[in-house]
Order: sequence, then C-alpha cells, then structure tokens
Amino acid sequence: MAESGQGGEGGGIDWAAFAEWWAAWGAPIGVLLTIIGAFIAYAIVKAVIGRVVHEVVTGVKRKADAADTEALSNSPLAQVRVVQRTRAIGSVLNTLAAWLIGAFALILILSILGVNPASLVAMAGFLGAAAGIGAQGVIKDFLNGLFMVFEDQLGIGDTVDLGEASGVVESVGIRVTQVRDVNGTLWYVRNGEIVRVGNESQGWARVVIDQAVPYESDIDAVTQRLLDVAVDMSEHPDWLGRIIDKPAVWGIESVSAEAVVIRLVVKTRASAKYDAARELRRRVKAGLDDLGVTLPSLQKIVVQGIEDGVA
Repeated sequence: MAESGQGGEGGGIDWAAFAEWWAAWGAPIGVLLTIIGAFIAYAIVKAVIGRVVHEVVTGVKRKADAADTEALSNSPLAQVRVVQRTRAIGSVLNTLAAWLIGAFALILILSILGVNPASLVAMAGFLGAAAGIGAQGVIKDFLNGLFMVFEDQLGIGDTVDLGEASGVVESVGIRVTQVRDVNGTLWYVRNGEIVRVGNESQGWARVVIDQAVPYESDIDAVTQRLLDVAVDMSEHPDWLGRIIDKPAVWGIESVSAEAVVIRLVVKTRASAKYDAARELRRRVKAGLDDLGVTLPSLQKIVVQGIEDGVA
C-alpha cells in the first residue's frame, strides 16, 4: 500500500510528484485562475446590472406606452428622468464594480505570490497615503461623479452645460463624463472639475424671441400679430403636447433710433425647446411679412435686459 501511495504498480496518485509539480506551477495557475475569475465575475455583475437597467427602462416604456426612449418626450417628466437616471447609475455601477473586482483580484494574486498579510496591510497604508497626497483628484472625481448621478443632476441623454463643454451626455463614469457637442465633438470632462451643471432636459424650457421691428411700426399691431402667431402654433395638433402653457408677449425689451425690440416667450417641454424655437421663428417671419413689416439690420440692434442676447 505504501508503494501504491508512491505511485507504484497499484496505479495510485503520486502525491510527491504532484506536490513537486504544484510547487513549480501552482502560483502561475492560481494567478491565471484569479484573473479569469475576475473577468467572469465582472461579466456576471455587468450582465446583472444591464438586466436591471433594461427591466427598469422597459417597464417605464411599457407604462408610458412608448416604443422607444425618444417617444418618452411626450410622457410625464418623471418617466423620462427614471430612464436617464437609471442608465447613468448603471454606467457608474459598472465602473465601480470593475474597480472593486480588480482590487480584490490584485489582493488574491499577491497572496498567491506569497506576499504575507502584514505586507498587504503595509501596502494598503502606503496606497492610502499616496491617495491622500497624489490621488486627491481621482477621489474628488469619484465622489463628485457619485453625487451628480444620485442627486439626479444629469443623466445619459440629457442636454447639459458643464461650463467648459456643453452638449448631450453620452456616458457617466466614476471619473469622467462624456459629452458630445452640437458639432459632434466628444468631450471628456473630469467629474471633479465640474463646478456647475446646467441641465436643459429637466422640467420645462422657455423659447425667448427678441423680435426687432422698425421704429416707425405700429407696435400694438405687431405685438398682437406676434401673439396670434404663437397662439396658433400652440393650438396646432403637432404642438399640443410640446407647448405646455399659453404664449405671452412680455413687451418692449429695448428701443433705439432704428428699431423696437419686442420679447415673445413660449413655455415648452425641455426636449422640444429647439424645434419649437425654429418653427416659431418661421411663423413670426411669415406673420410680419403679412403685416408688411420690413425688419431692420441686425447690426443696429442693441438688446438690453437681464437675458441680453437670448433669442
């Protein structure tokens, strides 16, 4: 039986040979298995997060009876925000999971390679000190990114102004938020550098048109025509769901020797602001043409007010 235990004629396992083989190859195999396990764990976590995000988004679409996310623009704001915020949180959780799994795998690999626990603790203390000195920016990015998402400051698909970059949010990560501007440029903005967020996709928006007309024009007639044009547009079936309040003429914004500037405002859904502004300008132009009003040169117009230059 002793011979069997040593791998003799009995065909038993040669434990001594196995131990020798494991001593030579055990560490590399353990490292390889740890790396594979980390990738598998991340794939599983990512799939679970993706599934949860998909179920939430699908449930919102089903509840709103919408075929796609874009169609939710005509649904209550809360439903749109749930979709955008859920996707942003999913993006952040994926990144966080990758960091945590990677750190855990690194600790296992170091243990397999024979690094004792005391050394791991010392290394953790060293890394903590390094983080406190040299990685403050990363920590700031991390915390600011979490707060932005969980406070619903922005979400994937939102149109935002982050100061240095403005456009549509394409991705929200732990460290970087990706924003694509109107020219198609993709901006990578560090979360820690974002000190203000202007979100054009939350709540409602306002189309503001400062219309200049010649000084000699009948201001009452022009004002009434502008209001009529805006009201007709708001009552059109194509705009009933996107204009959410009655249009208004706020009055004369500025007066010069060449022109009088009249401010027309229309309250819309956030997602419809720019489309509504373009259509309203087209209708205003047609309405003024009907009155026979010839517009003055824009180079001579000076707009004065707290929202100077907004049109």
